[in-house]
Amino acid sequence: MLAVSVAAVQLDPAQAASLAQLRYVSDDVPGYRRRRCGRGFSYHHADGRLVEAPEQRAWIRSLRIPPAWEDVWISPYRNGHLLATGRDGKGRKQYIYHPRWSAQRAAGIFHQMPAFGQALPGLRARLESDLGQRGLGRERILALVVRLLDLTLVRVGNAEYAKRNDSFGLTTLRSRHLDLAGSRIRFEFRGKSGKQHTLTLRDRRLAGLIRRCQELPGQELFQYVDEAKQRHGIDSADVNAYLAEVTGQPFTAKCFRTWGGSVAVVEALHKLPPPGTAAEAEQRLRTAVDCAARRLGNTVAVCRRHYVHPAIAECYRAGRFFALCRLDDGGDGLAPAERALLWLLQASR
Repeated sequence: MLAVSVAAVQLDPAQAASLAQLRYVSDDVPGYRRRRCGRGFSYHHADGRLVEAPEQRAWIRSLRIPPAWEDVWISPYRNGHLLATGRDGKGRKQYIYHPRWSAQRAAGIFHQMPAFGQALPGLRARLESDLGQRGLGRERILALVVRLLDLTLVRVGNAEYAKRNDSFGLTTLRSRHLDLAGSRIRFEFRGKSGKQHTLTLRDRRLAGLIRRCQELPGQELFQYVDEAKQRHGIDSADVNAYLAEVTGQPFTAKCFRTWGGSVAVVEALHKLPPPGTAAEAEQRLRTAVDCAARRLGNTVAVCRRHYVHPAIAECYRAGRFFALCRLDDGGDGLAPAERALLWLLQASR
């Protein structure tokens, strides 16, 4: 599975689905529909006929589509990469993916983590260089956005999601989401799933550059100005292209959240006493993942599945964590917990 996932990182979604032995499908394809029926639901074929086959009804129920969802679409293919969509109570579109698809996408990111950790010092040095440029050119503003990703671990944002759901990530923030006071930078906004975020950091240089961005016309906070004095917004594709250009590897903005979540678990485990039993090990792992979830603004389940490298828990349960994951002083462009994580990942290959 891991070899397939690694290849899928650089493929388009349809090719990635094929490698996972799944069928790439969208909810534009006619599928099953759910209708309220008394205290429960009935399920119907695309032509309106009732789904009566017990096996088919059992499969649909196994998807555990939340009762509150409206306008529910269910894939006609059990091997579809996308199994169901619907609108939640606030009208936001939600998705249920095939477990193999979710595992593949997560495994691809996890596989990148050792290389990402090795690339971080060079990337951070390039950010410092680009931030030192004059004006509000493309490279400087992209360096600003990537530096904020590195510091805050916030989601990068998607323009379509912001438009449809009035929820935001870093590249879709508006000036109204920003509060500046001297060197203090505070972002307050509604993120994915309607969760409220308040992010605060202190950095005089970044604050000064963000203030200049805020002074530009338009609602978008992060814009760059080209040589013709034309303004351009920044989106996730720009950020990912910058990361690829600087590192020479297909890293994406999500790598920062996965790296940061894993680092948070390493830090938390080092603050806890070593476990004496298997039960204590599981309890400490739960505590550490909870710390990472709060850092990222995710649920514990989502954090464990998507943002914490599985090698950490494997080494911890095997009693090898403290030997492989030593905390030493920084100095090479990585914080002590980052270097410790990199050592663990390299030893676990």
